[in-house]
Amino acid sequence: MTGFLKKDLAMLKSNFKLLGILLIVYTIMSLLGEMDISFILPFMSVMIMISTFSYDNYNKWDAYSIALPDGRKNSVRSKYVATILMVLAVSIITIILSFVISYINTKSIDYQLILVSTLGTIFATLLVLTFMYPIIYKFGVEKARIGIFLIVFGLVIIGGFISEYLDLSLISKSLSFLERYLIIILILITIIMVYISYKISEKIFSKKEF
Repeated sequence: MTGFLKKDLAMLKSNFKLLGILLIVYTIMSLLGEMDISFILPFMSVMIMISTFSYDNYNKWDAYSIALPDGRKNSVRSKYVATILMVLAVSIITIILSFVISYINTKSIDYQLILVSTLGTIFATLLVLTFMYPIIYKFGVEKARIGIFLIVFGLVIIGGFISEYLDLSLISKSLSFLERYLIIILILITIIMVYISYKISEKIFSKKEF
């Protein structure tokens, strides 16, 4: 799988300059108090990773990869591993920048708030990943965009339904009870979701014809 992983990371080099520019822009905006940098960069890293699917399609990589030993499994596995590494690397950079920006703006650092915000962003980013990747493997990048839009639209509707008809005070009490275990719960849920998504993508790709 190492070769597959190196291939995905190598394709990202062309996007590192874009990510660097966005990093500078969002850092300046955060210093000016116009946005919170912790909510942007991890999502951007996933969007950049998705571009590797387009490169694979353009270069007919999938048709070539399946001829290699365990090509189908390694192709899917490397995509997930590369994405997770990318998200974690960008998240670490985000945490460091958030510490610096917080100190410059307020002369203090709220370590807990920054870490919890970043963890929440990582969870949300990987949640998007778990939905997007199986759809991309099934329908391709272009067609998957419609499905992704429908999923996001559906989540918004569900969220609106929950806020309208459910007793949010009960949910709030439950969350306060789970607060001390929140980090562990989020990590476990994230691992389970990513694993399920990976197995679905692997199954889809194993049956795909080229």
